[in-house]
Amino acid sequence: MYIADLHIHSRFSRATSKDGDLPHLDWWARRKGIRMVGTGDFTHPAWRAELREQLVPAGEGVYTLRQDLRLPDVAPGEAPRFVITGEISCIYKRHGRTRKVHNLILLPSLEVADELSARLEAIGNIHSDGRPILGLDSRDLLELTLDTCPDAEFIPAHIWTPHFALFGAFSGFDTMEECFGDLTGHIHAVETGLSSDPPMNWRVSALDGLTLVSHSDAHSPSKLGREADLLDTGLTYPELVRAIRTGEGFQGTVEFFPEEGKYHLDGHRNCGVCLTPAETAALGGVCPVCGKKLTIGVEHRVEALADRPAGFRPVGAKPFESLAPLPEVIAASTGVSAAGKNTQALYEQMLHALGPEFSILREVPVEDIAHTAGPCVAEGIRRLRAGQVERRAGFDGEYGVISLLTPGEIARFSGQISLFGLDLPVRKSKPRRELQRVLAPEAAPAAPQPEALNPPQLEAVTSTAPVTAVTAGP
Repeated sequence: MYIADLHIHSRFSRATSKDGDLPHLDWWARRKGIRMVGTGDFTHPAWRAELREQLVPAGEGVYTLRQDLRLPDVAPGEAPRFVITGEISCIYKRHGRTRKVHNLILLPSLEVADELSARLEAIGNIHSDGRPILGLDSRDLLELTLDTCPDAEFIPAHIWTPHFALFGAFSGFDTMEECFGDLTGHIHAVETGLSSDPPMNWRVSALDGLTLVSHSDAHSPSKLGREADLLDTGLTYPELVRAIRTGEGFQGTVEFFPEEGKYHLDGHRNCGVCLTPAETAALGGVCPVCGKKLTIGVEHRVEALADRPAGFRPVGAKPFESLAPLPEVIAASTGVSAAGKNTQALYEQMLHALGPEFSILREVPVEDIAHTAGPCVAEGIRRLRAGQVERRAGFDGEYGVISLLTPGEIARFSGQISLFGLDLPVRKSKPRRELQRVLAPEAAPAAPQPEALNPPQLEAVTSTAPVTAVTAGP
């Protein structure tokens, strides 16, 4: 079995890392344990020129980076195969509304990419952005793609994203047929996106028979594998496409926790308002702070189109695993920043001692992780695998957050004994502004009351002040 991430972007797309080149994509794929990577951005002429110069054929329809361009690594994994992919933003009028739909295209060769790009260049500007914006109907883009190459695979991208997706609340459609019409039968898969997971999509019977794929949509190489596909096929384009089209050899997906996605719930980021679909409905879809229309999230949109209850699982549905990037896991297990120097140093140490990131997250024995990274990270990964994760949902472009260990648990797993055996109080960051989600005083949970502590002692050990002075004695 291997891991594939087919939807990514190069440095030629807007708002992407300058490291979005082939050597860095190859380097990060090896570190993470990803064997098949999409090139992204095949329409961009300068990126296609780099692909031709730096890739060499490595099987039917796939390529690998030239050996002399490979970056050294402390924990080198197997070299990934690259498959030609790209995302196109279609903005057009249909049924009296402006539609904005992103579509992912897989191609069997650079030669086909040249041909399709030439045809798209006659329609719009493909030079200014690796993900070009074209005034082309999604149905017509599908027809053009298949006319150029019948072996191409066309996948609606992150289908629930509010602003740019097939089922997007603001600019999408309610059915596949509304979007693709007579060519709907040529759609074999849909990309679920970071803010939804398979159980959410299983509630929509119209998606039965389609393969649910997941990819990172990474704008920097370090974000590869945030979501990915699990496949049991050969590393060739025909075998990859056959698995996507038929489900044979497609073993499931690796998922973000959907709450981590930046469009999971409804709300207004600038107003600090995060709402469930029921709360949004009670407010008539209007922000209680600014009075403007709320950004409708993925969960709300799924609820609107669902014809099955939550928890329904179709016959033959593929399995999935919910994971988080290892630096985030380290941070959520130790109470430090995911971008901090200590986290990055431990991350490198783990890769060197234990192997690629996906192996650490999915397979390496917890005892081995504890030996290398300590008991807190080992416990965090154990909980991650078991789904024992506290989640704070993202909304309106703000990513959600997962928590694995409390500060008191971190202290205990680190071998530190808290005063009187109590958990240390959690000093929370400034919360989002939410609609009266504070318990009334009489309903608030009581503080712990160990029999050994009198009220002044309890006040001292549960204080959240940065400094506490205690006067004690006979």
